[in-house]
Amino acid sequence: MHASASHGAIEASSLLQLIWLASPALPVGGFSYSEGLEAAVEWAGVKDEATAADWLADQLHLALARGDLSVVASAIEAWSGGDMARVRTMNAWVLATRESAEFLLQTEQMGRSFLEWLKLHHDDAAAAFDALPATYPVAFAFAAARSGASVRDGCLAYAFGWAENMTAAAVKAVPLGQSAGQRMLARLAREMPAAVDAAMQLDDDRRQAFSPMLAVLSARHEAQYSRLFRS
Repeated sequence: MHASASHGAIEASSLLQLIWLASPALPVGGFSYSEGLEAAVEWAGVKDEATAADWLADQLHLALARGDLSVVASAIEAWSGGDMARVRTMNAWVLATRESAEFLLQTEQMGRSFLEWLKLHHDDAAAAFDALPATYPVAFAFAAARSGASVRDGCLAYAFGWAENMTAAAVKAVPLGQSAGQRMLARLAREMPAAVDAAMQLDDDRRQAFSPMLAVLSARHEAQYSRLFRS
């Protein structure tokens, strides 16, 4: 009975840490980025709840799952196993595959901010990232690994945090009502397990960041006349 209660406490602690990591209140600045969505409202036909929901679902499966979500899965395993060579490889991949200045700024700024937060809660965070320019997916993976949660649960937390930020961006950019935002978030939540499972199956040869429409929209967003977001 005592062992069972102890096991439950460990699981509860991991769950609470993942909820914390996925929170939009985490001071990493994710709310200031739309990842091309604001430009899609301007130029790519995102104009209402239906088109915004389809856009975000496509972005989940065709961009996030094939790229950064797969990095998170690999990086959690690497951090857990103490494989720093693998961590550096994943971090370098993220930096090398940003297709616009905005996307590079986002992962670097959020990575730095996340690292500053990590230093408050993990004594080994500073040493772990010594001489390693933290990107957001790899910094998140460090925290997920330290939580003791499974790789899959860590990836689900990352995906949900992304989805919350993106639906909030859609509500502001389209604009939409709060109920529409919750419906879009519910759809993304239903589709997240499949996206995470697909991401976890990718090896280095199949991971990719080929999203030409996002790259073009991000480049156009850099010179967009009126904008709310940094990407």
